[in-house]
Amino acid sequence: MIFREVEDRDLVLAARKGNVDAFNRLVSRWEKRVYNYLARLVRDREDAFDLSQETFLKAYRHLPRLEDVDRFPQWLFRIAHNQAFSQFRRERPEVEAPVERAGGQAIAVGGRGIFPQELELAVADALEQLSAEQRETVMLKVYQGFKFDEIAQIQSCPVSTVKSRLYAAFDLLKNVLTPVA
Repeated sequence: MIFREVEDRDLVLAARKGNVDAFNRLVSRWEKRVYNYLARLVRDREDAFDLSQETFLKAYRHLPRLEDVDRFPQWLFRIAHNQAFSQFRRERPEVEAPVERAGGQAIAVGGRGIFPQELELAVADALEQLSAEQRETVMLKVYQGFKFDEIAQIQSCPVSTVKSRLYAAFDLLKNVLTPVA
C-alpha cells in the first residue's frame, strides 16, 4: 500500500463535515503563504496578520459554499484578495496615492557583488513602484505560482488583463532593477 500525504481536497471535505482538526491542518498548510501574500499586498505586518485571521475565519464560515473543493487555494486567495481590497477601500476611498520613486533613478543591482539581503531590498523597493493590481499579479504569479486563469479568477478579471498587468509590471521592474551604466 502506498501512503500519501493528506490532500487539501480530503481536508476540505472533512472540514465541511465539522472536523475542526482538518480545517486546522488546512490553516497550518496555507497560513504562511496567505500571510506573505497579504503582507506584500498591504505592506504592513500587523494588518497582514489581522487580514490573514479574517481570511481563515471567513473561509471556515463559508467552506460549505465552496463548489469545487479542488480549487480551494484559488478560493482562499480570492477571500484574502477581497479582505485586502476591502481594507484599501476603507482606508483610501478615493484613488491610490502615487508612489514616490527612488529619486527617479534606477536602483543599481548589477555590476558589483550584491548580497542577497540587498537584492531583496531592491526588489521590495521596485515592487513598491507598481500599482496595487500589478503588485498583486506579480505576487500571485511569481511568489505563489498561480496560473494565469487562476489569477484571473482570484482577481475577477479576464486572463488578458492579468497578462497585461504582469507584463507591464515586468517591464517596469526591469527598468527599475537594470544596472545603471
